[in-house]
Amino acid sequence: MNGQTYPGDPQPGFRPYTPSGLFPSGRPTRPSYREPHPVTGAGVALGGTGATAWLLLFGLLGTDVPEYAWWTVLAGGLAWLVAVLLVQLGDRGVATGIAIVTAGGWSIAAAVVAVRWATSGDWPLW
Repeated sequence: MNGQTYPGDPQPGFRPYTPSGLFPSGRPTRPSYREPHPVTGAGVALGGTGATAWLLLFGLLGTDVPEYAWWTVLAGGLAWLVAVLLVQLGDRGVATGIAIVTAGGWSIAAAVVAVRWATSGDWPLW
């Protein structure tokens, strides 16, 4: 009021500090969302173990290469349907494990069919 300034007073043109957001200020500035069904390693391992047992049981039903291949295709299709349901409604980690192992099982069946086809010269699935 008398025009005198003191050592703690703001200078003319001084604006208060606005945080940039680089360092946390203690309170969130925007909401954070959590995954309702997070993918965990245990879930992936559980889904992979279950799918391995599923494909193995179906694969053992076949007595020759064509039967093995068709049983594996059927079991893999059913497993993928379960994986799709789990992605929509349940645990995405288990669905991931099922999908990975099913793809591997189908690859093994395709390799068995290809080797039989290459060695015999006759397409084994018909």
